[in-house]
Amino acid sequence: MIHLDGKATSLEIQNEISEAVQKRVRQGIRAPHLAAILVGNNAASEVYVGHKIKACERVGFSSTLVRLDENIRQEQLLEEISALNENEDIDGFIVQLPLPSHLNELEVIEAIRPEKDVDGFHPINAGKMMLGLPGFAPATPAGIMELIRRWGIETKGKHAVVVGRSHIVGTPISVMLSRPGIDASVTLCHSRTADLASITRQADILVVAVGRAEMISPDMIKKGAVVIDVGMNSIPDESRKSGRRLVGDVARNAQDVAGALTPVPGGVGPMTIAALLLNTLKAAN
Repeated sequence: MIHLDGKATSLEIQNEISEAVQKRVRQGIRAPHLAAILVGNNAASEVYVGHKIKACERVGFSSTLVRLDENIRQEQLLEEISALNENEDIDGFIVQLPLPSHLNELEVIEAIRPEKDVDGFHPINAGKMMLGLPGFAPATPAGIMELIRRWGIETKGKHAVVVGRSHIVGTPISVMLSRPGIDASVTLCHSRTADLASITRQADILVVAVGRAEMISPDMIKKGAVVIDVGMNSIPDESRKSGRRLVGDVARNAQDVAGALTPVPGGVGPMTIAALLLNTLKAAN
């Protein structure tokens, strides 16, 4: 069974980006600049943003973190976004999700200029992705596709099953896997899919992005399938000092059946960061 090491692959990509940044600097062009807006004190968001800032340092990007109070009004947040839109020194920026419940997430995403939307969530970038036009693809699906490419996973004519239909992961990865040149036949499943196990067992490539701890058991996986586990769930574990541990949406003993599997953590997460950096370099260029 192959462990699809996203951490090592991400570092490989970051080394390539670092070389590109050094080349820019030698030519007298400033380093790319990525900014992030963080609203409130969500622990998971703090971790994710911290990883992104460290990755920027690693590749030689400039980075800016804008911290905002959890109780910020919608109008104030939109003003902060407008300031980043107008700042010519910033090539791309993200608003870390999820936002506090009183804020309108869609309005926030739409306020970001598409050419600075390196998370790839703006409707214009989503539409370009659907049409196969140049733009910024959502970072997690883009990272998954890069992982598949770099590990030489065969996709042409394969049956790919995606579990989860979010606009952040499930829906865009289903589109990307069906694109010319990738050529998988894709089935998209969700919470209302009848007899899910009978469909997942048909998958040559199984992508699971639902946010439910270990919901995909080994008996739901075709022997030898490539399994991409996007889930990152914290569950109780008294054996750990913290009292908790991270698991994916796929049961750990799936490795007894799968031909290849992304670990959690260390699989899809690092690839999301790599894709975000690639989008920022693209924005700067």
